[in-house]
Amino acid sequence: MPPPSLGQVAAAIGRELPRLHFHYTQRDAVLYALGIGAPADPLDAAELRSVYELSPDFQVLPTFAVLFSKDLISQLLTGRIAGIQYDPMRLLHGEQELVLHRPLPPSATVSSRLRIAGIHDKGSGILIIFAVESATEAGVKLASARTSVFIRGIGGFGGQRGETVKLPPPERPPDIVHKEATLPTQALLYRLAGDANPLHADPQMAARGGYHAPILHGLCTFGFAARAIIKCCCGNDASRLRSIRARFSQHVFPGETLVTKIWSLPGGEIRFQTHSQERAAIVLSHAVAQVGE
Repeated sequence: MPPPSLGQVAAAIGRELPRLHFHYTQRDAVLYALGIGAPADPLDAAELRSVYELSPDFQVLPTFAVLFSKDLISQLLTGRIAGIQYDPMRLLHGEQELVLHRPLPPSATVSSRLRIAGIHDKGSGILIIFAVESATEAGVKLASARTSVFIRGIGGFGGQRGETVKLPPPERPPDIVHKEATLPTQALLYRLAGDANPLHADPQMAARGGYHAPILHGLCTFGFAARAIIKCCCGNDASRLRSIRARFSQHVFPGETLVTKIWSLPGGEIRFQTHSQERAAIVLSHAVAQVGE
């Protein structure tokens, strides 16, 4: 498939896409928490807070907010966005940033404003950045997000390469190392939260994308890392996680063990990296979170 023209790209940048609407219940929040590995210990009352609806201090995990724009995935899977065409099996999640403005309620109807914030020519592919602002029906702002998707094979159209933000960890041993295994069925479980991309379930589709087996959703890995930070740096109080950002450096296969290395910096800043233990591969890089008291 040929790359887009400069005119197509210019017309797409800044475009407002149809507003997204998302209704969720406490059950949906629990299903998401299970999809990202909660609870690591089902006998730990602090971890049950996100999966047991009768917990007196039930909490919605903050990264659940990435699902507010889940219908964007359906649009991307059509192979056409804002006039740009591509093979959807060549699409990968590049980076994710999420800012929480308040703790998420157990249930809500959410409306999200969605626009294309940037398009960059990376040579081997194209990077599209989406900005999402989400609020309740009453106008209470819940979360802001920036989602970058990389589409292989349609770069080289002559556009700007764009700035690459680098957030390396400190040059010292990590303060905390957290390990947690994913399930062999983790991708099949996570996709029930709303990401039905066949790349994560169908071996034939995975092969078309260049993988020997279906891979785990990047946002599932993102959720595992967020849970590690909430557990190790926030005393399992999800409301203390104010923001989180990461680059999806490599894929993860379901069943692999995720090792999250955490560095605490002044002012509540957390730098982290997540590795696949089995392949010694960095899967989340240039990653940072902000925690509050």
